[in-house]
Amino acid sequence: MSIQIFGLPISRGVAIGRAVLIASSRVDVDHYFVAEEQVESEIGRLRAARDAVAEEILALKSDLPAEAPAELAALLDVHLMLLHDDTLSEATKQWIEQRHYNAEWALSAQLEVLARQFDEMEDDYLRERKADIEQVVERLLRQMAASAGRGAPAAAEALAGARDFGGADPLVLVASDVAPADMLHFKRSVFTGFVTDVGGRTSHTAIVARSMDIPAVVGAREASRLIRQDDWVVIDGDAGVVIVDPSPIVLEEYRFRRRQSELERARLDRLRHTPAVTLDGVPVELLANIELPGDAPAALEAGAVGVGLFRSEFLFLNRGGDLPGEDEQYEAYRDAVLAMRGLPVTIRTVDVGADKPLERMSAQELRHEHGLNPALGLRAIRWSLAEPGMFRQQLRAILRASAHGKVRILIPMVAHLGEVRQVFEAVARAKAQLDDGGFAYSRVEVGAMVEVPAAAVMIDRFLRHFDYVSVGTNDLIQYTLAIDRADESVSHLYDPWHPAVLGLLSRTIEAAGAAGKPVCVCGEMAGDTAFTELLLAMGLRSFSMHPARVSAVKQRVLRADTRQLAQRVRAALDSDDPALEWSGRRSS
Repeated sequence: MSIQIFGLPISRGVAIGRAVLIASSRVDVDHYFVAEEQVESEIGRLRAARDAVAEEILALKSDLPAEAPAELAALLDVHLMLLHDDTLSEATKQWIEQRHYNAEWALSAQLEVLARQFDEMEDDYLRERKADIEQVVERLLRQMAASAGRGAPAAAEALAGARDFGGADPLVLVASDVAPADMLHFKRSVFTGFVTDVGGRTSHTAIVARSMDIPAVVGAREASRLIRQDDWVVIDGDAGVVIVDPSPIVLEEYRFRRRQSELERARLDRLRHTPAVTLDGVPVELLANIELPGDAPAALEAGAVGVGLFRSEFLFLNRGGDLPGEDEQYEAYRDAVLAMRGLPVTIRTVDVGADKPLERMSAQELRHEHGLNPALGLRAIRWSLAEPGMFRQQLRAILRASAHGKVRILIPMVAHLGEVRQVFEAVARAKAQLDDGGFAYSRVEVGAMVEVPAAAVMIDRFLRHFDYVSVGTNDLIQYTLAIDRADESVSHLYDPWHPAVLGLLSRTIEAAGAAGKPVCVCGEMAGDTAFTELLLAMGLRSFSMHPARVSAVKQRVLRADTRQLAQRVRAALDSDDPALEWSGRRSS
């Protein structure tokens, strides 16, 4: 029977496919696809683990003291029986052969199937035997982890391998959560969409999903429990609805909607190389946000006139604590600059912490990250200033890349003038070190992100020091409204239309204009067409967004008249309900 699961719509469109479920486990399990020639060796790994666990259980049984309860020996016999039962061993083997899952993933997938079967049993005694199968699988997983000597390929590499395997049917990923760094590998995978139990509209996982234009729903609470492996699933990224086992009629309706969406996208694509100029002749700069150098060609293809935000932290994630060196960073930044063919590239210094922790963070840092509020902890520029050697290394790499094109440095989460002083001291030190080493670099503008309310309130003072500012609306909203943007339980309070948010945004744009300094919005509001006219009315002339959103925003720009819009903005900013005021006036 078809069921509907409701969550938060974070990436538009419709995805239809079979569910690939990554279940949670007490043992960390990597999920990746194996090549055809690796299938037999993967089955061999499974068989070796089974034999090793069987030896362990037999050894435990032989070492039982004479006074041990008979039930304990019987329990070990049950575990031996389950270990060799076809419903576990043979079925797990089929996941490897048919879907090319690695052995650990195959085991966890089959465990989920069996656990559901036990849950549906009416007999209490049989239902409680689920714990036995869980213990057996956990033994197998631990044995494989121990025998490997090192972890299997990281989840990031795992998802990357999905581009080649998985069968003929399209696949959608269902998980409790997906790490932001792992999300990057959807770009090369066969997954056409994803669903998670947790998350918010502006969590970094959601942001990366939108940047790849993948239909997605987050905060679906019970999705990973209600959806089974191989279920047919429809993801409605517009409405935030997930339909499991849809009827033929519903399936056909969504297939029609998907075709219509593809036609609309093709129509918008024709605007890619049309200059973004309003009806009254005002040019507007539409830039792209990217995560890795390889994203730059997509930004060009989308018609972006530069990169307004290169999230450099994605070079630092999923490395097992091994940070990229100066040369590695330089090559990455250089590649992005060259790929943009002379167009400007704004590189944000590393913004780790909160939902993007580094593996190398100290125990104290991690304790603070997980035990207190990570969004208010040692993140972004705070972390960089706490690691001066790393920070200067990154600054040197960015400066060296400026020899190949127009590069700007962007500093995240600045809130104190003391931080401003330290930033410019670090830039000066980095330049001096490059001079001593004989490295070339060009003049690089330094800008600040306005994402802490303090920065917006004292924007005039910040503008005395920085060459430009860029508004990160995601964090600005989060900190202004005291809303954890990754927490679905308070997501209904996350409101870009809140009068306080719009007031800070308008203040920043107006102050930058008065100071003659460029201002850009690089948060999610920049790519949301519901805000395009409002931002133009405030005086914004530079937007940076996911490449997939450039054409849709450009269409709004081409239809806008900034003179008329400017006459209406004050009423919206003064209103108790700006969204109603703006939409009402626009439709009148």
